[in-house]
Amino acid sequence: MRFDDHQFTTVVVGGGPAGATCAAMLADAGHRVLLVDRAAFPRDKTCGDGITTWALRQLEELGVPVQAMSSFTAVDRIHLSGPSRRVTTYDLPSGRGLYAGVVRRTDFDHVLLERARAAGAVIRAPARCTAARHLGDHIAVELDGTEVVEAAYVVGADGMWSPTRRFLGADAPGYRGEWHAVRQYVRQVSPAAQRDLFVWFEADILPGYVWSFPVDGGANVGFGIRRDDHWRVGAMGQLWRELLRRPNIAEVLGPDAVAEGPTRAWPIPADIDHAPLSCGRALWVGDAAGAADPLTGEGIGQALATGRWAAEAILEGEDPLEVRWRYERSVRRGLAADHRMADALSSAISHRKGARLALWLTGLSPWTRTNFARWLFEDEPRAVALTPRRWHQALFRQPGTFVSADDVADPAFPRPSPAGHIPETTGS
Repeated sequence: MRFDDHQFTTVVVGGGPAGATCAAMLADAGHRVLLVDRAAFPRDKTCGDGITTWALRQLEELGVPVQAMSSFTAVDRIHLSGPSRRVTTYDLPSGRGLYAGVVRRTDFDHVLLERARAAGAVIRAPARCTAARHLGDHIAVELDGTEVVEAAYVVGADGMWSPTRRFLGADAPGYRGEWHAVRQYVRQVSPAAQRDLFVWFEADILPGYVWSFPVDGGANVGFGIRRDDHWRVGAMGQLWRELLRRPNIAEVLGPDAVAEGPTRAWPIPADIDHAPLSCGRALWVGDAAGAADPLTGEGIGQALATGRWAAEAILEGEDPLEVRWRYERSVRRGLAADHRMADALSSAISHRKGARLALWLTGLSPWTRTNFARWLFEDEPRAVALTPRRWHQALFRQPGTFVSADDVADPAFPRPSPAGHIPETTGS
């Protein structure tokens, strides 16, 4: 098939982790891909900046060395403070590669976008998608109100309030997300805050939490609350200032901590069971699919996975119906059970007793602490105990990421696939 400058196999709208992953995989396979984003990269993205084990495994498979990103900080120790202010420390395995880290989204998203460009994707950023419509055997996408390009498929990676979803008649009016969060970069923090990850489960914001993630010599500090707590969402600025004055939080940040730039807030969608995932020749990924984790609000691993599944569906499907079926099946098999369990656990820790019990149980021994840390960072799927099809020989014993086989302490265990969440895509 021959293409002119306005014809593509796929147009990806949105250059974040989901869109860039999808574009890179399709371009790797020889597809002619256009990726458009309204921002010029590098650009900031409001986020907690945490990178889970699951996300790291997918980045390794994609050939994106996260540890080479300028602001990347590896994490191997987590301190969780419960409602009673008792702190439990959880250590990830040491000497076996990376299991967690933090990197500014300015760096992270830019490197992923350049990975897609290097694979051969055409990048248009800044460029705004201003309309899209189905035209039988293709989709017409309007850019900046003047230019029209055509593609067999569109992948909407354009956020919670996806314009492509609205243009193509699959919008969900009035949706505001399940979580709301505030983030602040802080410099001159204590040595502990520069090195370790801290989470405070404060009694008055459960199941929400406050975090301090080490990054780039400072910290990404913030808090998240469930959206259904309406009065707190309306007073998040005041709540944020009060949280920073609490002695247990202020002590960790240190007396010299100083804010870097403005405080930013953003909504987090975690409703993949109800979000529209596809329509006609369009698929939605990442935040546009409501893919964030209901327990933590984390969404980078989910964004990478949905971008991957969308690319695989387009590559393997014979027609739009099969592409949609393959993609939605992958999402349901890869995330549905985990989201239901995470939602249930979020409800369980909504009260002091539930949060205290969870921290007590997970902190009983070095074994429970290490394996809880691995579970928290999604080294295995949230609901792995309930989904036997995802069990494997090295369950919770896999080496970390970005480490050669010679460096792994126990090389008898096989290297993982792009993470235990990735489901098989054949069969019924």
